[in-house]
Amino acid sequence: MAYDTPLSPQGQQITALPVREQLRRGLKDMGSKSYSSAKNFAMIGALYSGTECCVEGYRAKSDLYNSVSAGCITGAILAYKAGPQAAALGCGGFAAFSAAIDAYMRMPESD
Repeated sequence: MAYDTPLSPQGQQITALPVREQLRRGLKDMGSKSYSSAKNFAMIGALYSGTECCVEGYRAKSDLYNSVSAGCITGAILAYKAGPQAAALGCGGFAAFSAAIDAYMRMPESD
């Protein structure tokens, strides 16, 4: 449901419905969208952490390069259907984000 338009996907006027029905439809739509987003996030997280675990096991080290490698592999896998250029961009983007987060997490605590 697009909340910036008064029409629902079926073409009905949402504003013409009673408030309770508007809330019911809105909450139902938000629930289904939230579930879909949660599934996608879980899939990406599982792919990344599984890849990082494999890279760390292969290298037998725990450092920043594991997360960068896992990010690159994960980004490329997620974008491979769109072609090699998209896979390269996905690799670079996910690797950069992974490096930034891992570098931040590895910073020494300052009191």
